[in-house]
Amino acid sequence: MSAVVLPGATLGVMGGGQLGRMFVHAAQQMGYFTAVLDPDTASPAGLVAHYHIQSDYVDEQGLAQLMQRSAAITTEFENVPAAALVTLEAHRPVAPGAQAVAICQDRALEKAHFGRCGVPCAPHAVIETAEQLAAVDAALLPGILKTARLGYDGKGQVTVKTPEDLAAAWTQLGRVPCVLEQRLDLAFEVSVIVARNAQGEVVHFPVQRNLHRDGILAVTTVPAPEVGPELQAQAVGAAESLAASMHYVGVLCVEFFVLRDGRLVANEMAPRPHNSGHYTLDACDVSQFELQVRAMTGLPLVSPRLHSPAVMLNLLGDLWFDDAGRTREPAWAEVLALPGVHLHLYGKLNARAGRKMGHLTVTGSTPAQVQDVAQRCAELLGLAAW
Repeated sequence: MSAVVLPGATLGVMGGGQLGRMFVHAAQQMGYFTAVLDPDTASPAGLVAHYHIQSDYVDEQGLAQLMQRSAAITTEFENVPAAALVTLEAHRPVAPGAQAVAICQDRALEKAHFGRCGVPCAPHAVIETAEQLAAVDAALLPGILKTARLGYDGKGQVTVKTPEDLAAAWTQLGRVPCVLEQRLDLAFEVSVIVARNAQGEVVHFPVQRNLHRDGILAVTTVPAPEVGPELQAQAVGAAESLAASMHYVGVLCVEFFVLRDGRLVANEMAPRPHNSGHYTLDACDVSQFELQVRAMTGLPLVSPRLHSPAVMLNLLGDLWFDDAGRTREPAWAEVLALPGVHLHLYGKLNARAGRKMGHLTVTGSTPAQVQDVAQRCAELLGLAAW
């Protein structure tokens, strides 16, 4: 991927969700044409791209069309079939590459990669057979049993306290390959987003502090409160090391747990722009989506500057329903009357509980001011305070 792909070319995206939509907006702003492959006729990214190829992710004709259209290709979600990326990679520059995505798709491979890179993670055991289940060290309990693949936003996870719980949970999850992680004494969660190009240049955004509810990101705060310079440097260093070891090209998010004893342990990686980085659209001089464009096209990477403290609130489909389940419109007018509020809705046609419909970012001159406005936004929208 040494050749530079200049504006005027077409960039392809596997996946048509909101991350693809924001990538498309960034690419178009920089003068690129865009092509999205997604089977959904009303996919958020497909609705705004120059070309929408409506096909399955492993459909040979669809993949051929994407290759014909595109000078370089990326993906907006980590669970794109690896075989499709291998096919595309044989003919076009693909960022991130199939090998890196394969590591991030599988918790067992991911944990092994953390170990190879010397990045601490939770004590764990891989469970693929009944023999491995029976051999699990009791010291890992209580813990969380997670499917090795296809888990996100808290899906595919079961809390277990005893060996009997563990056996029942593995059966409940279909006896698919899983990873049992020891439950740790968490203080809070943070994430780091880095961008790396094929020449090995790497830049990063500030460390972000994240609050999850029911396994789904709810609030991101930047600068991250209660995260000192030493911990920040450790998180950034680990993320950059992980990216380099995979020869990664593109934007990578690494999520970490901060334990009550002050230790930092890696949780998981996302081989794409990330929900916790959406604030970069409004609070930084270059967004995570622009850096994805720059990394995959070989354009120069510049270190992003946080010009405003920010709080990002995820907007789930629950907001479109009252306590009785009746549909309603959220209080946008009242929210947008507040200073420093930036509303981003993703163009999804139908709201439902737990579905990511948009996000709201608050920027301001001080962290305290931003927190005050964000809490007022939450109150107006019926979101829980933090």
